[in-house]
This record gives sequence, structure tokens and C-alpha cells, in this order.
Amino acid sequence: MRNRQDYDVLVVGGTGVDTIVRVDALRMPPGDSVFVPPVVDYVGHTGNGVALGFHHLGVATKFIDFLGDDAQGRMVLDAYARHGLDFSHVVSEHGTPRGVNLVDPQGRRFSFYDGRHPGQLRLPRDFYLPWLERTRHVHLSIVGHNRDMYPDIRRLGVSSSTDLHDWDGQDAHHRTYALDSDIVFLSAAALGDRPDPVLHAVIDQGRARLVVATAGADGCHLLVRGEDTVRRFPATVPERPVVDTNGAGDAFVTAFLHAHFAGRPVEECVLAGSVSGAFACGSAGTHTEFIDLPGLRSAVARAAAR
Repeated sequence: MRNRQDYDVLVVGGTGVDTIVRVDALRMPPGDSVFVPPVVDYVGHTGNGVALGFHHLGVATKFIDFLGDDAQGRMVLDAYARHGLDFSHVVSEHGTPRGVNLVDPQGRRFSFYDGRHPGQLRLPRDFYLPWLERTRHVHLSIVGHNRDMYPDIRRLGVSSSTDLHDWDGQDAHHRTYALDSDIVFLSAAALGDRPDPVLHAVIDQGRARLVVATAGADGCHLLVRGEDTVRRFPATVPERPVVDTNGAGDAFVTAFLHAHFAGRPVEECVLAGSVSGAFACGSAGTHTEFIDLPGLRSAVARAAAR
């Protein structure tokens, strides 16, 4: 048996299957049908990207979630067996979550996520607690069924992180994760001209030590507890053509946290995250290719030298 600290990271929630549809533009075409390139299913969703990203960086990772006893669930289990990812699940009568992503020729996407897990669904405490007791850090996807874990996380002294995705700074569901996590990531996509007040609110009203809002090609915004000013960082120029932005945010999170766990300064954490996110944009589909540690170190060195 592993002892409590044999897992570096426990990822809770966020697996499923994405259907990728490649379109000419992210708009409704005329008529009622259109031919598209082959439609492909991928094992995806945010927890999947974070868990596999950590795993491929050599981080001792445990992943837990609900999963349906269905064709999509078997697809997930087969994928994790191929990757060698340590995954455990509770069977959900509601099935395996699905998503449909429209992706344009520039790699931009619009995602539709189904809401098959009811709002009152929760991971059983006797299921998650043994894993939580054996990890150094826990990353909670904003799936709802893990939100009651925070009291145990604080009691055990385990550090925590979350990714709020395109939070608008107000939605109550996301706010729970924003204020209860130690490290908070989000996309600036829905913040408009409000990234600074939203980042300050996360720090001032919650427990976060730092919060990062990624802005794609515009880089990211970062605020550290104890500092008054939100810092801006430029994006890293991708070394490969951008074909699909699915999974770029998850790749940023894993590489940023990997550097953070190693005690690196935030500037180096941001650079690692940016390089990893840019790498993810160079592969088609959701979470189909992951940067490994030697690759990350080499790409970071090249980016730093530019």
C-alpha cells in the first residue's frame, strides 16, 4: 500500500468523451445541413487533461471520478489503461459525461457540455477520503460532485487548486471553488475589461495564495496574495502551427503547478505553463498529445532565450 504522501496530486472529477466537429467558421451556416470532415470521439474533459498532463510530466498522479457503465465509460477505461494512469471510479447511473466541440481552421473552439450529473450528486466520502489522505495536493475540477470535499481538504492540510474556466466573476457555482482553493486558474474570456477586480476579489474574499487568468494569445494576468498589482505576462509563440486549442488551458495548469511544486518563482511557472499550453495547440483533438518533462524543459529553455 502507498503511504499518505506517495501521490503528488489527486485530481477529482472531469472525465468524459468529446466529439470534435471541424467547421469552416464558428457560426450557423445557411440551410439545415453541411458536410464536415470526419467527426471523431476523444477521451477528454478538464480533469482528464490535467491528470494525464501531470502523469506525462512524471508526477505521481491519482484520478477519481464518476463514470457510466456504457460505451463511453469503457472508452475512458481503455484509454487510461494504455496511458498507465492510476484511475478509480464510482459507477454513475447517469452515464459518462459527453461534450461536443466545434473547431474552426484557426483552432478556435466552442464547446457544448451535457449536464447529465444532477446538481445534488456527490462523490461518497468513504470513496474519496482514502485517496485524499494519501496525497500532497488535490486539484478539483468544477464538476459539482466534489464541492463538499473542502472541509476534509482543510482538515488534512492538503493544498488545493482549481480551474474555473470561463467564469464571469459572479456565477455562484464557480465562486465556491474560487474562494475555497489555494491556487485558482481561470480563463479571461468572460471577464471583458474586469480581470483586475475579479482577481483581487478572489484573493481578498477567499483563501487563494495566487490566481491566474489566462488570455490565450494575449498571455495571462497573475495576482499573488500580498501584492497590490496584477502582473501581465505575454504568451509564448507556439513552435508548431495551431490546429486545435482544446486542452491548452489544462496543459497550462499542469506545467505551471509542476514548476510551482518545485519551488520555482511565479515568472518561471508562467513560462512553463505558457510553453505547455502552446504545445497542446499543435495537436488535433482533445488531449491527444502531452508534453513530457524533457520536452518541457527544452521548450522552456528555447522560449527563455528568445
